Amino acid sequence: MTQRELSVLMAALFVTSLVTGLVTASPPRPGTEGNGLTENESATLWSRDADNYISQEEYQQRYGESRTAMHQLANGTDITFTRPPATAATWTRNDFADLEPGGSDTSVHPRHAPLENGVFIEDAHATVFAVQPSTRGHLESGETPLYIAPNGTMRGFVDYRVRVPNGSSSGNTTIEWSLANNEVEEVRLQKDGETIVERDGSHTPALDYQIEDDWSANLTLEAEISVRLKKTTRIDRGDETDVEVTYRTESLNVSDSIAVEIYDLSAYPYYAEYPNGDAGVAIFQSRPWQGYTLTENGSARVRGVWRFYTARNTNWDTLVRSNRTDSATVESDAIPVYVHAYPSRIGPRAEPVRDGPEIIDTWGTDRPSPDGTLGENINIDIVNQSYTTTYGVAVRAETVDRNALQVAGIVRGVNASIVAPDAGSERQLRRSNLTVEVLQQNESQATLRIELRDNETGAPIVLSDPDRRYPIGGNTRNGYITVAEQRVETNASGVAIVTIDEPGIYTARYHPGSWLGHDPAYVSATATARWHPLGTIDGWFAFIFEVGWQLIPFLVMFYAGKRLLRMLGPEDIFQRNP
Repeated sequence: MTQRELSVLMAALFVTSLVTGLVTASPPRPGTEGNGLTENESATLWSRDADNYISQEEYQQRYGESRTAMHQLANGTDITFTRPPATAATWTRNDFADLEPGGSDTSVHPRHAPLENGVFIEDAHATVFAVQPSTRGHLESGETPLYIAPNGTMRGFVDYRVRVPNGSSSGNTTIEWSLANNEVEEVRLQKDGETIVERDGSHTPALDYQIEDDWSANLTLEAEISVRLKKTTRIDRGDETDVEVTYRTESLNVSDSIAVEIYDLSAYPYYAEYPNGDAGVAIFQSRPWQGYTLTENGSARVRGVWRFYTARNTNWDTLVRSNRTDSATVESDAIPVYVHAYPSRIGPRAEPVRDGPEIIDTWGTDRPSPDGTLGENINIDIVNQSYTTTYGVAVRAETVDRNALQVAGIVRGVNASIVAPDAGSERQLRRSNLTVEVLQQNESQATLRIELRDNETGAPIVLSDPDRRYPIGGNTRNGYITVAEQRVETNASGVAIVTIDEPGIYTARYHPGSWLGHDPAYVSATATARWHPLGTIDGWFAFIFEVGWQLIPFLVMFYAGKRLLRMLGPEDIFQRNP
């Protein structure tokens, strides 16, 4: 007997009433079901389990077998991913086959199913089981959209029961009812009220869809149920019996809707070339996305703030079996699993870590932490404060293969179509020429003159230009120069003046604004100047004067000592100190 069969047997202790108490379900033990996954893969699915860790010894005593290392890890914590895994869809597709209706006199449905009743049809429903490939995004409190691939499959569950009227007898007339026929005639998938898929009826429809050029939608699973009852009326007339047969039919439409975001990516790249031959690339997409690769073999890549985990839809943990007299709650044989995306405390990352691309800028929308949207028993590294969605990520790398550039989304299998940038949007980063010199100085302070120019054209680089535009995006940070713990900007002539009052060696450093927001764009530069008061005649005079002034007490003491020795003489000293 499998673990699931054992759980179902235990759940069979229900109270026969209109609605029985809820049975708490647990995910099946990894390796106990043939759902297209290995034990390691299935162990990573259940982020909503209780994570009640038990030792290897206790596990062996309880189940008579050992766990894999991944299964053991998943027993005590939740497993996260750097990209949306295929395991959720594989499990859901295979587990869906275990979903079975209850027969004409029994309706099977999850508790959240929207039930409909007719004259002869009761407890009827059409309930969405899963839409995949998809990812539930956790953006912030109250905003957890379900992103679905433009091409995917909706799976649903349709069931009902038929109420056959009781027979009756009055005088010489007897009426009998029987079920002649019942079926799910047709199932449809609608997008915002428009039918996009239509199939023959099924209790477990799997509807393949294709949605183009849309942003968000309401998807509706609709089923048409029909029943045909036979009514036999017998009238006893003594020597003979008149028999009349008539039929009653009823049709009932049932439906269930789910709000989705159609996840169809279009990424907008921008490029730059550094003076040393390095390449810069920035990609923007107005929805959450995973990251991009820079080379054909995928060795150089960058990821945004999003990470992933998988968890079951707890609405399907149990099912209600209802008939004419009672209902019972039992553990479900089919559990859908979804991929979830969340902002991680790890933040954006570039790989390889040491000698890979360098993230130079990220930008997006600032949002509060969505940690309150996870639900119970989710132990992951979600941000616990406000974060930036990293809709844009810019990097600097030694090599960028533009033809091999791939932008991956947060929905499995969805890669963005690359939109070529407008002509002239590519940046050629230039070298800058930074100089610093001592313009004026005295014994107490010095004035430094800093000049910043384009190394190629000699034109001044103006850092305090209020009319500067930001043609690509990102942080609108102007460039600036730091020196002597001050931040300064050059004027229209490319010059900045700084006063210092401490001697020393001063290094001016140019911090250029990002090439994302500047055209022309530059790389950083440094220049050094030295100042000391002894560097001027006045400084030397002041130094000599100061030293002389400091030596006066010592000279006075020296002179007084010599006079005292002369006055006393050596004889007096020896006589006074025999």
